[in-house]
This record gives sequence, C-alpha cells and structure tokens, in this order.
Amino acid sequence: MAPELRVSVAVGHALPLGKAALRWTHALNENARAAFVARLQPGATLAGRDPARELMALADGRADLAVGSALQWSAQVPALAVFGLPWLAPRSRDLSALAADATLRAALAQRLEALGIVLVALAPLGHRVVATTSRPIRSPADLAGLRLRIAPVPLVQDALAALGAAPQAMPYAQAQAAFAGGTLDGQVALPTAIAASRASAFGPQHLSDWGAIADVMVFAARGSVWDAWSIAQRESAVRAAEAAIRETDALGREAGALEALARRGVAVLRLTPAGHAAFRAAVGDVPAKWRDAIGHEIVEIAERAVSSGAAASEAPPASRP
Repeated sequence: MAPELRVSVAVGHALPLGKAALRWTHALNENARAAFVARLQPGATLAGRDPARELMALADGRADLAVGSALQWSAQVPALAVFGLPWLAPRSRDLSALAADATLRAALAQRLEALGIVLVALAPLGHRVVATTSRPIRSPADLAGLRLRIAPVPLVQDALAALGAAPQAMPYAQAQAAFAGGTLDGQVALPTAIAASRASAFGPQHLSDWGAIADVMVFAARGSVWDAWSIAQRESAVRAAEAAIRETDALGREAGALEALARRGVAVLRLTPAGHAAFRAAVGDVPAKWRDAIGHEIVEIAERAVSSGAAASEAPPASRP
C-alpha cells in the first residue's frame, strides 16, 4: 500500500487558499504514480483547528504538506509577517512583485528550514479589506472606536489599534451574533471570505479597499518528506504548486469578490495612493516595531522588491527598431 501524505489547509475549497490546496493535492496524486497518496485535511484539523499552528504540525510530523496564509503562520515564524507590513505593498502588482522575488523567498526559506520545513512555493493571496456597518473608511479618523472582527494575527491587531479601532478576534458564529446584536461594527478580511460568509446580508454596508495588509499563500513540506523524495519528485511538487497557483488565480478571485459585493449593494471604496500615504503616516511606530520582529534585512529585501516592481511597471515600453 502506498504511503499516505497528510496535506493541511485551514479553509475549504470555496476560498482561494483552500482551492489552491485542493488543486495541489490532486496534482501531486496525478504525478505520484502510486509512490504515495496525498490526502487533504481542511479546517486545520491536523493543527488542532488553529491555522497559526500549522507550521508546528509540519515540524512535529502531524502534517506532511501544507498550504497556508503567511500572516497566520507568522505567529510561529515572524519573518512571514513581512507581506502584511502596513502599506508596504498596497497594490496587487506590489504584492505580486513581493511574492516573486527570489531573494526574499530565499531568506524566508532559510527561516523555515530552521524548523525542518521546506518552502515549496509562494503566491499572492490578496489584501484584507475593511467592511463596516456604519460608515465608509476614507481617512484614519473614520476608524476611531470601531469594533472590528479580525483574524488573530498580532500585526493586524497592532495596526488597527494604532489607528484607533478596537480589533476583536472571534470565530464566525460569534461574529454573526455580534453583528445581529449591534456589538460589532465591521470586519477586516479578504473579500472572498466576506462574500462567502454573506456578511453583507447581516451587517457591513461599506467596504474600503485600502491596501493596508497584504498576504500570500505558502506551500510547504516537512523536511524529512522532502528529503526522501527524488529530485524528479521535488521538481514535480514545485510544478504542481505552480499549476495550482495559476488555476486558483487568487488575485482575480478577490477582484471578482469585490464586484460581487458591490452588486449586492455594498458600497465599495478604493483608496488612492494619497489615501494610502495618509493611513501609513497615521499607523505610527507599528512598522518599526514589526521591522524588529521580522528582521531588518528581510524588510529591506521586501522594500527593494516592491520598489523594483513599481519602477518596472512604470517604465515606458522599449521602442522597436
């Protein structure tokens, strides 16, 4: 009987992260030629249903492979929080440049290797937006006092608290009751998560695409599993991850979710670069605090990647002879 490899992911395939994990699992099995059988375990069940502990599940052998959110996993490896530094990568092209940067990937791979984990692939996941019930978020002052549901990610909590909001980590069922009872003013999440939860039906009426906090999906393997594979198997696993990334099209799905929410009657506001700058100035010393936690070298690599990507996208096209 072929050995079984357990693949962890925190969400179902209705969301981009879960779809990417599902497609990777299928592709691994298609290419394995009966050398192993990969089985997807959604809901972070291999990590006690705690997405923040999936890396530890990989490290201690409860999981063999995983696809996760860099921000969620930053609880165990703070360097992964670099993608979510407030307004470091406010546009989709900035995030794509970060995820594609080979130097940044190598630096993060080294941090994961210290835990016995191999970084297989990175891909843009999207930006968390802020959806509210009472008012649109156009300026930092609009956040003052708002009770916002967030994922339990310290960087997100620090950024929102610095802007005057009252971030609260809570499960979905509790958030539904809080919205219905008027004790929650909104949430910060990916558009696909908001659309999938049909949050617009019981709460938020305004949504600000503010470019504050980006995230990427991370494909990872337990080191002992990776070491046992041949070079051909490793290359196949990487190609399978790349195919899953293309098929998932996370950024495209997030853009589609914004359009779907607008069709449901949610007022969608997209901040300009001037708006990004105003918020960035108001977030205070949060970026400096997290620069220390992430590592100055990694942050500098990320800043160069975003700057280089912006310069490349703004350069005039080469003239043809």
